[in-house]
Amino acid sequence: MTAQRLFWAVALSSAAILAVTMGVRQSLGLFVSPINSSTGLGVVTISFAMAVAQFVWGAAQPLFGMLADRAGSYPVIVIGALLLALGLALAPFMSTGFGLVFAIGFLMAAGAGAGSFSTLIGAAAQRLPENRRSFAAGFVNAGGSFGQFVFAPLAQALIGAFGWVAAMLALAATALSTIVLGLPLRERRGTVAARQTAHAGGITLGAQTALAFRDRSYLCLHAGFFTCGFHIAFLVTHLPGEVGLCGQPASVAAASIAIIGVANILGSIGAGWLGQTRRMKTILFWMYGSRALAVALYLAAPKTALTFYLFALVLGLTWLATVPPTAGLVGKLFGPRYLATLFGFTLLTHQIGGFFGAWLGGIALESSGSYAWMWYTDIALAALAALVNLPIREAPPKPAQATA
Repeated sequence: MTAQRLFWAVALSSAAILAVTMGVRQSLGLFVSPINSSTGLGVVTISFAMAVAQFVWGAAQPLFGMLADRAGSYPVIVIGALLLALGLALAPFMSTGFGLVFAIGFLMAAGAGAGSFSTLIGAAAQRLPENRRSFAAGFVNAGGSFGQFVFAPLAQALIGAFGWVAAMLALAATALSTIVLGLPLRERRGTVAARQTAHAGGITLGAQTALAFRDRSYLCLHAGFFTCGFHIAFLVTHLPGEVGLCGQPASVAAASIAIIGVANILGSIGAGWLGQTRRMKTILFWMYGSRALAVALYLAAPKTALTFYLFALVLGLTWLATVPPTAGLVGKLFGPRYLATLFGFTLLTHQIGGFFGAWLGGIALESSGSYAWMWYTDIALAALAALVNLPIREAPPKPAQATA
């Protein structure tokens, strides 16, 4: 296979898988109100299940990343598809908070994590030359945003037409499609073993991990990514609730989530492209800073449908576009060999932030009847995340002709 065909086979397969797993995950906030109305479990209980899902999705990243580094990416994708489908299929039959946490918080989240960033971007990094990795990461990430654009209105339409139970079962069936979508990522028998043999005698995974966690730049990446997770999980889980509090219909929430997704297609590809010629830490600085400004402007604006759409558009340009420069910086700092694992750990930190964003949003609404103090916290964290990326150690990108 030529280098060009290899690039597109890996990039398209990975982007398609992420479209499904991220599209499903980012649409779950639309189910909070229907589940509450059907089961009476309460917003706090359901938010807690969603918060656990945020954390487990992150915790799954380094674990499945290690497995992908050792056994290849395709077996991990198959495991993830089965877990994701099982969790979604069981969720409608859970009538207790514990059952909901098990189905959504553990099974679904772990399955989505297996078919997500650490596995897919790690697979691309191991198969592609250095000068193509940043753009590939952006392209793969854009697939997740496209999934959000497609799945949010689709899930809302299914909920409206057939009810939330049928909608969740339909998502479960769709999750199994990643088994087929991942076929281009299969490796011939012995290829993974040959790669391990080629690296024999180098630094071990344990030693590399210990070294990374003593590196100030790596820890700065974790700090910024914590805020990213807090911000995204809060919005994905509670934006429908915020829209409802402002007197707008549920369709505005679904459309806003879709707008975030389609805008992030541009943002992700743009971030991957810029990462080839610009310092990635500078890209992250401007992304986080723009989020703080966007939230402040939203709070000052009248809460109309147009305001939500414009807010979603601005946020969408940076939404998960932080992933390509963050993964790129991990690769720059430590190389591609253990990228799936080391980037997986940053995603774990991202989702610890996500846990608090989803959970505290429910507590804020229950205790005060609004999300006001969550918005102010979000502004402060985004500003701090912008600043914490500046001390990261990063050499200027090499000229394009040097990496050709």
